[in-house]
Amino acid sequence: MHPKGSCAASAALLVISGVVTSSGLHAAEQELAPVVVTATRFSEADPRIAANISIISRQDIRNMPTQNLPDVLRTHAGIDVRQLGGAMGRDALVDVRGFGSTATSNTLILLDGLRLNPADLGSIIWSAIPLESVERIEIIRGSGTVLYGDGATGGVINIITRKGRRVLASAAGEVGSYGYRAADLSLANSKDGVYFDLVANLAEASGYRHNSQQDQRTASGRAGVQFERGQAFVDFAAYKESAGEPGSIFSAAYRNDPRSTRSPHNVSERDGYRLRPGVSYELGDRLAFEAEFAFDHQQLVARYVSSFGATASDRVRDTTSFTPRLRWRHDLAAVPSETVLGFDYYHGEVTSNNTGFADQGAEQTSTAFYLQNVSRLSEHLSLTLGARRQRMAQEARQDAYAAFFSPAMKGRASRSRSATDLGLAYAQDAWKVYAKTGSTFRFANLDELFGLDASFNPVFVGDLKPQQGRINEVGGSLRLGSANLRASFYRLKLADEIAYDGNLGANVNLPSTRRQGAELEADWRIVDGLQVKGSYAYTDARLRRAPYADNAIPLVARHQAGVQLIWDSGRPGTYSAAVRHVGARRYNGDYDNAHGMLAGYTTLDLQAAWVVKPWRITARLLNALDRKYSPLAGYSSFYNDTYYYPADGRAFFVAGRFDF
Repeated sequence: MHPKGSCAASAALLVISGVVTSSGLHAAEQELAPVVVTATRFSEADPRIAANISIISRQDIRNMPTQNLPDVLRTHAGIDVRQLGGAMGRDALVDVRGFGSTATSNTLILLDGLRLNPADLGSIIWSAIPLESVERIEIIRGSGTVLYGDGATGGVINIITRKGRRVLASAAGEVGSYGYRAADLSLANSKDGVYFDLVANLAEASGYRHNSQQDQRTASGRAGVQFERGQAFVDFAAYKESAGEPGSIFSAAYRNDPRSTRSPHNVSERDGYRLRPGVSYELGDRLAFEAEFAFDHQQLVARYVSSFGATASDRVRDTTSFTPRLRWRHDLAAVPSETVLGFDYYHGEVTSNNTGFADQGAEQTSTAFYLQNVSRLSEHLSLTLGARRQRMAQEARQDAYAAFFSPAMKGRASRSRSATDLGLAYAQDAWKVYAKTGSTFRFANLDELFGLDASFNPVFVGDLKPQQGRINEVGGSLRLGSANLRASFYRLKLADEIAYDGNLGANVNLPSTRRQGAELEADWRIVDGLQVKGSYAYTDARLRRAPYADNAIPLVARHQAGVQLIWDSGRPGTYSAAVRHVGARRYNGDYDNAHGMLAGYTTLDLQAAWVVKPWRITARLLNALDRKYSPLAGYSSFYNDTYYYPADGRAFFVAGRFDF
């Protein structure tokens, strides 16, 4: 519980367009058609759907001067990443299309199709996804509600891991600034249809700020067997991490000593595991079946010390899911057509035993049916139709707490919502244009069900409505020789958007909000060995009705831009430089727009990599100009001051990898 313009659908379809991929520096790689899973929940070489899709390849990741997975994501248009510090990306928030403090509840993160977003306000466990295990990342901006349901209003990011490799083993080590040390070990084998991929990682750092030490231990992988018409597999991951919690600092400390902390004794420990068996099977030439069953367990223990005393929390979260689906390739009269039908079941439960506060518990069960059809109306024109119906049943309880004379609370609610999609895409060999319209929704998460009345007694926020709205979008892409260009223009209108209003001290439904903007990306191989990538996003995110009519939504930058230059010297060395700019934003919680602007920032990151097989040596200089900035900051009415989460200063890292 903590924390104008014309309609985009009427924009001309004369937008830059083409085959969407950005992969390495070599022409042969550029011409390979990417396989996309996220667009239909089945692997498709050319899904032909009306959507803005970006693919980050494994080679792209290696060429980026980035230290962790959230850093990789922020290199693309329309994606803002707010990290709370540290080289490991811990608790980073990924925001697609401008949702500010509710980004995690509106941007869906998938790992091989598995939802990683928690049922509460917890964060994504990025440490359980080592970069070494990532094959590619698929990004679909704009609502993915029809296929993926609740929480996909801003877009869907699907992280695809490596699978079924031939015999391969590697070991790596890395050292860097602020006491950073890490080691990785990966092992893979594939023979006679049986395969496994294993990755283990250890990392620790003393941290840039006081009390910002971190350590993590992770192991993940997949084992499977392939047979004539399909495969069976099991994915697994286990992690254990601990960290200091330096928290925020007020404006005077931020100006004079950004490495300081107000909470030198606050710490947290988090451990968990994930297990997901699955199967895929071709039932015939035109019918395919896939299904997964997943169980995710996490325990978070936090200890806080303040002027009011010491408190502790032991929070356990369990999530179970079952996601079967069918793909049926058929004809509608003489029109080639493909339909995906699926069922999603999710159950999440959270219990929190608290010292210094009342114990709490909450759970939810979600069931949904969905359908998506893609029909080829002609050789070049495709029509996409989709629909979803989802039901969410939730309940929450809080025990009585005599110390504050607080009574017990218990409540339950059940709500249902529907979403639809309609899109047209016209594609030639070197260009594509599309237009789409669709609806979206989001239910309250488990933490948002808890509230307080005027007497500060606990209440069940059962009258918190699901947010819902409509998105209209046009866009496309163009390939001109060795250049790929892509653009999209959109408008998203939401009613009853769920947010935390600090002025009221409660989770509320905002009466009306609107987001509109443009996303542009370019990738140009200037000459052999020299490549430049650029991105720009314009985001206008506003509240539309009283009491905050026409005010900007906090934490959303109107302008974001990035440029990356990559030079493959033709010898063992590859060199890259990346500049990233994020514009000014309103402070978190400042719906009144009354407390000024959080300053924007521009950073420069550098990387050099040398490959002399079987060795790969990488050196990175991040925030090379040592800019002082804060990706996240807010205004506290209690202290009448702004508070900041300072980013790390200049940092240098050297890594070595040996492939056996």
